[in-house]
Amino acid sequence: MPDFTLDDLIDCYRTGVFPMSDARDDDYLFLVDPPMRGVLPLDAFHIPSRLARTVRKDDYAVRIDTAYQQVIELCAEEALNRTSTWISHSIQALYQALFARGLAHSVEVWRDGDLIGGLYGVAIGGAFFGESMVSRATDASKIALVHLVARLKAGGFKLLDCQFQTEHLNQFGVVEIEKADYLKLLANAVDLKADFYDLPSTATGKDVMRLLKTL
Repeated sequence: MPDFTLDDLIDCYRTGVFPMSDARDDDYLFLVDPPMRGVLPLDAFHIPSRLARTVRKDDYAVRIDTAYQQVIELCAEEALNRTSTWISHSIQALYQALFARGLAHSVEVWRDGDLIGGLYGVAIGGAFFGESMVSRATDASKIALVHLVARLKAGGFKLLDCQFQTEHLNQFGVVEIEKADYLKLLANAVDLKADFYDLPSTATGKDVMRLLKTL
């Protein structure tokens, strides 16, 4: 899709589809419109007890939108269980343009000055579309997810789209719903006013856990 623009990408999210590619160096993009969609109901978010203890320990620092490009590149790297990626250079360029427009965000987990994991996604209205997450240390991406959910709830978001239901995400309460039901949730969320920055960037793990208990 050589003429695929940033506005086309935004329209895709607003209508329930998203782009992927077959490899890092593949310039061809294709649109994915799954018949079943993985979503994480924000009011039913489940934090396993061991992870809750890890989050409260604050043995790390969580930052917001300070290393967006680095998070994407970490997500695109080869790993032991994955030798290819759907995040092509062309897709990365589009999502960096989304970030410049204020419609994409990263949640980053740092330790001793090193980026050890995180996630990134797209925010339109009251909908957040999770794109990818990565760990370079135990539980790093899970910590990022906990902080993300607290941030979305604090900011008035109503939809966390995970694209697909996976075994990894099941532990947090992700459910799979039919496309028609997803589109209803999407329509109700994308035109809402939500604030990704309502939760202070200085929020600690203890702050986040207290917040999730009260919301």
